[in-house]
Parts: sequence; C-alpha cells; structure tokens
Amino acid sequence: MSHVLRRAGFLIALTCCSQFAAAAASTELAIRIGYLGYRPDTGPVLSNVIPEPEDAGLRGAELAITDSNSTGRFLKHSYVLEAATSETPEELLEQAGKQYADGLRLFVVNAPAASLRQLADAMPEALLINAGSADDALRSQSCLANVLHTLPSRSMLADALGQFLAARRWNRWMLIVGPTAEDQAYADALRRAAKRFGHRIVAEKPWSFDNDQRRSAQAEMPLFTQGAEYDVVLVADERGDFGEYVPYHTWLPRPVAGTQGLTATGWHKTVETYGAAQLQKRFEAHAKRWMNDHDFAAWMGVRSLAAAVTRLRSTDATAIRQLSLSGELPLDGFKGRKLSFRPWNGQLRQPIPLVHPRALVSNSPQDGFLHPTSELDTLGFDAPESSCRLSEGHP
Repeated sequence: MSHVLRRAGFLIALTCCSQFAAAAASTELAIRIGYLGYRPDTGPVLSNVIPEPEDAGLRGAELAITDSNSTGRFLKHSYVLEAATSETPEELLEQAGKQYADGLRLFVVNAPAASLRQLADAMPEALLINAGSADDALRSQSCLANVLHTLPSRSMLADALGQFLAARRWNRWMLIVGPTAEDQAYADALRRAAKRFGHRIVAEKPWSFDNDQRRSAQAEMPLFTQGAEYDVVLVADERGDFGEYVPYHTWLPRPVAGTQGLTATGWHKTVETYGAAQLQKRFEAHAKRWMNDHDFAAWMGVRSLAAAVTRLRSTDATAIRQLSLSGELPLDGFKGRKLSFRPWNGQLRQPIPLVHPRALVSNSPQDGFLHPTSELDTLGFDAPESSCRLSEGHP
C-alpha cells in the first residue's frame, strides 16, 4: 500500500513539475523596444560651451537594455533595442513608421515636442516614452494619450530652483532672457516659479547682443546687470550663447542660477547616493563619458517599460500604459525615493538635483514644501493646474 502511495505521489509531483515547466516556457518573452532620436541643429553658439554628446539618450537606452536583460533572464524575458536616429524630423517619422508597421509598439523618443506630437499621432496604438522634450504644454494643455514623460519638464526644473532660493531667502531676482523660443519657454517657467514660491522679479532684461562674450564679458556684463537691488541673477539661455559669462561678472556680487550657474537638472555626474554611483560607473564603462539628463531619461524609460513587462508578463502597450498611470508601478531611479508616473499627465515624479559643474548642491523638493499626496508633486504642474486627465481617458 505504501508503495502505491509513493508511486502516486511521484506521479503527482512529476505532473506538477511538467505543468510548471510548461508554464515557465509559456512566459518566454522577446521584448522589442524602439529608440527614436532626432536633435535639431541649434545653430552657431556664441560661446565655447561644451556641446551635448551626439549620442546623448541612445547610450542610456542601451545600458537599460543590458540591465533589463540581467534581471529578465531569470524570467526568460529578453530585451532588444531597435534604434533609429535621424537628421531631419521627416526622416525620423519615416523610420518610425517602418518600425511600427513591423509590429513595434514600445518606444523611447529623444526628440523635440513637434516631432513627438507627429510620432504620437502616426502611431496611435504605440506607447511612447518622452526622453527628449521638456515642453510644459505637453504636461499641462496638450497632453498626448499615448505618451509618458521621463525627462523633467521646464516647470519642474524651475520649481526646484524656486524652492531652493526660497529656502535661502534669495527672493529678489534679476531675470536675463535669451532670444530663442526655448529661452522664452524657460523664462515662463521661472516666472511661474517666482509667483508660486513668493519671489519677486525686480528687473528683467532681454539679451539681444550677438557679439562673442569670450572677449567682452568682463566689460559688458557688469554694465548689463546694473539695476535694482537683487539677491540672485536668473538666466534663461538654454543654448549657451551668453549665460556662461554671467557668473563673476555681475554688477553686484551675487549668485547666478538657471540654465547656467546653479542648475536644476534631471541627472548629473555628481549624483552619487542611493546606488547612483554604481549606475554612473556602468554608464561610463559603456559610453566612455558621463551620463547626462537625456541619458538618464532614456535609461529610465526603458527600465519603466521593463518593470511593467515584468509585472504583467505582457508587452501590450495599452496594458503597460494603464499600469504606469495606476500608481501601482513603483520605480527605482537611484534618487532616494520610489518614482511613479502622475496619472493626470504621465510625468514621472522624481527629485531634481541642483548642481554646479563639479558638485551637487541640493535636491528638491526642499524640506518644508508639503503636499497632500506626494511632496514630489510640488515640482511641476499639479493635477489642479493641468487640464490633462490621462488616467480618465481624456488627453
């Protein structure tokens, strides 16, 4: 009798093992993620500013694929990156269309807002992770139903600065604004931050010179920054035409912040805590350079897709989007807090480092800036400030 029982137990165990093996085999997944990159020519720069690497973003996505395969192999998930970089938005749209026609539905996009809108319209069944545009309108007014954002918006960066300056009580600002549309957009974000956090712009000056500041900054900048008493000079110069020459040349001996000086950014070499140093080392071994904010946004985009695939055991773009917006997908971004996507506009909540070129100064949100749901939502457009309602099916 005991022999029969042992044999029956063996057969049951064998059946269970066979079923488990079959189930494990059925979970094998090949995950294809597209990378779409296009950065427009910024034109001649009137300073010797160090240019952004041409492979910014792409190298971060590549590292994230390697990291995802390291963990995914235990689940029999394999990740592949299919990259397409272009010199024109038309070429990028054409290459994306080919990938979409070939069945690709998950993308990380490093491109300006106009190209992102074109891609989202052309690929309605895909999920796009925005790792290239900081445009505020994409998070506040014209949200795209199939787009999530891992790159911080301009308003998040400006709010991070605004909180820090409020904590230091540097409340009187001189604002210098460059001539490009991007400069104007960043200046708008700074004006909004000033209003939110109790600052006063005591002087605002447009930069309209077209000369080379390398030879004339010492003579011209002190005169240009004369004016009312101010605590700090805020600079809106995203391209780097003149902002590098404002520090140490102001009429009053005051700190400089904004796009130059003390800068808010999504990522920087000086971020080292909470395991970030290991990420920095892996990236430098892979790319032979430092990781920047576009690299981190692309890395975070791929890793967020991988986290959703791991949870769902599926590559369905609609299901991944719904999970991402549900608040039930906490993400690790080596920033000391669990990150998540805002359900109303798809923006990734994240602390913002405040840096100068060789050191981390602080992280925002600053202590004392409270929020009923998450202190991270004190940075950028909160739900009542945005007309977007992605989780409710309304862009």
